[in-house]
Amino acid sequence: MAGKKTGLPPLDWLRVFEAAGRLGGFSAAAREFGLTQAAVSQRIGNLEAWLGRSLFVREARGVSLTVEGESYLPLVQGSLQALERNTEELFGKSPRALRVAALSSHIHALVLPCLARFQETRPNVRVMTDSVARRSSLDEERTWLQIRYGRGAWPGRDAVLIADEVLVPIAAAGVCWGAPLIDVRGERPGWQDWSVKADQPELPQSSVSFDSMEHALTAARLGMGVALGSVPLASDGLQAGRLHRLDLPDLETKDGYWLTWPEERAKSKKQRALIDDFLQALRG
Repeated sequence: MAGKKTGLPPLDWLRVFEAAGRLGGFSAAAREFGLTQAAVSQRIGNLEAWLGRSLFVREARGVSLTVEGESYLPLVQGSLQALERNTEELFGKSPRALRVAALSSHIHALVLPCLARFQETRPNVRVMTDSVARRSSLDEERTWLQIRYGRGAWPGRDAVLIADEVLVPIAAAGVCWGAPLIDVRGERPGWQDWSVKADQPELPQSSVSFDSMEHALTAARLGMGVALGSVPLASDGLQAGRLHRLDLPDLETKDGYWLTWPEERAKSKKQRALIDDFLQALRG
């Protein structure tokens, strides 16, 4: 391979290299930029010739970064992000769009009720949502602003609390304690945990069991029994009177709902101001 040149290679080559490294292949990078795979391969080949180093190993099943490619990728990513951020800070207008990813149930319960408040503050900002089916999918989601459930510790991500998770016995109007229980399977504490805290050793029988808090709250709203419901996710139904809290103890947890983003993505003052306004709307 020819010896490296002095100065900087063309920005277009660096952007294509970053996409191929981040997405794990030339085809994915081609889709991101609307190019052919051959055009991506040519740009990366030009970059390698410029640097005098191989950045990818080409194999029949695909490509992978070389050791030098792995070392170069975070440097290129940081430089491109800094250039984008500083250009926006100096010359850019206020952001015109906010895109957020979350579980579908979190978009329904947390984002939709806050949109009117947010649009009063930011009437010219278009909100876009991307729903994911599983929490694990958020790690693979390209939308960088996300709502996550947990304890606020995700490597490489900043996180600001929207609401603590609090579980309370919830039911439709006219449904009282003694009605069948609605179970929610998963990592949240359940009825047995609540019974210890509430000193209620004798629990009613369970009639149904769901793996989704959203489904459990819907079942409670339909009068099917009493759910140990999430106050943040049930807030809209509680305020509208479709659900009511029974006069029984709450169960506080160590988890919560967080607005999160990669550490390097909210350095611009304008971008962070937009996130702060969205966060205030989420908090109600």
